[in-house]
Amino acid sequence: MTKERILITVKTYPTLSSKYDELVCTAGFRENGTWVRIYPIPFRKLDYDSRYSKYQWIELDLIKNKTDPRPESFRPFDYEKIIPGNVISTGRNRLWIERKRYALANVYTDLSKLIAEAKDKKVCTSLATFKPTEILDFKIEKVARNWDPKKLANLVAKAKQVQLFENAENPFKVVMKVPYKFSYRFIDENGKESTLMIEDWEICQLYWNVLKHHNGDELKACNDVRKKYFDDFAKTKDLYFFLGTTRRYHFMAPNPFLIIGTFHPKPEIQGRLF
Repeated sequence: MTKERILITVKTYPTLSSKYDELVCTAGFRENGTWVRIYPIPFRKLDYDSRYSKYQWIELDLIKNKTDPRPESFRPFDYEKIIPGNVISTGRNRLWIERKRYALANVYTDLSKLIAEAKDKKVCTSLATFKPTEILDFKIEKVARNWDPKKLANLVAKAKQVQLFENAENPFKVVMKVPYKFSYRFIDENGKESTLMIEDWEICQLYWNVLKHHNGDELKACNDVRKKYFDDFAKTKDLYFFLGTTRRYHFMAPNPFLIIGTFHPKPEIQGRLF
């Protein structure tokens, strides 16, 4: 067990697990710039004082997840003892520099090379920053509107057993399932075309926010999500992807990576990073 200081750069949207209830995959950088994945964390069940945001430093005791062959995968010794620290904000553009110091320390531009590293059991890369050469499209596809009934029933039953729903100040409710899948279609430096799904917390929360703004009009909500991620991020920002694999498909899928976060500073006018 080792106490680590981690800069959080990734929080995926909660999913339902038969074993661990509702989970969030968290990832970020150590102070030495290496990636680390922290899983499982039932984020929405944490005390408010233990919750953290993206680009916030946290301290916690980590244990290597021996059931996960991916070298970046660790689990918290006690997720209730996470200590949130300072946030690297972007109140001024110069503060992007501090984020870039970690996010852009090692950037892939060749997707085939990254996939080969993932498949190599001696390397087994499962987290990376990737720079697409060109964004071709932003895809929105309908998916199932509801969670798996068995997993949902199991989670509700557990919640009732521990009386979570009786907490008047912070009642726990199962997170809503987004009925759409969002993906980027892009090419890398070799002209290889790929489509990767986005599983970031932020894009799902954006959908719910704009859906509420448009009084439940899903078409308008999806159009707003596209405007942000395609018209803004892809066309006016210096867009990078944070990529990650899932344990189940890491060695099985031809391309095991998903987009688990985006990094989108303003383009550098002077042509330098730091």
